[in-house]
Amino acid sequence: MFSKTCEYGIRATIFIASQSYQNNRVGLKDIAKKIDSPEAFTAKILQILSKSSIINSVKGVGGGFEISKLAMKEITLAQIVTALDGDRVFTGCGLGLDSCSEDHPCPVHDKFKAIRNELAFMLENTNLEELALGIKSGETFLRY
Repeated sequence: MFSKTCEYGIRATIFIASQSYQNNRVGLKDIAKKIDSPEAFTAKILQILSKSSIINSVKGVGGGFEISKLAMKEITLAQIVTALDGDRVFTGCGLGLDSCSEDHPCPVHDKFKAIRNELAFMLENTNLEELALGIKSGETFLRY
């Protein structure tokens, strides 16, 4: 459903938010370790998220990545997915065809359209705060 970049990006953002909720900035090495992602790959993902204003990067001693508590309430999973994967999850064909529409549907068009709409609703209505609080409380996890 999501690219590996997007999966790691969602995990990284949730981890950063959970740490920011406790007023902690977190460094690249810690993020990569906690989400079980290669460091160089994580760095590229964090750069995209920072340029998209989803996370904040603070340089220097005591620096790292953070997300303000106010921003956590506003940032949705849809914004993270769009920043990393574009809008293909919202508009793409279930079979990956370049041309798939109401006028020229693929064999799974109607069934996939319903799933895609439910997914879009979930992504647009899930904010970072609720996901970070699940990690903080120990109810949810980012790795096994």
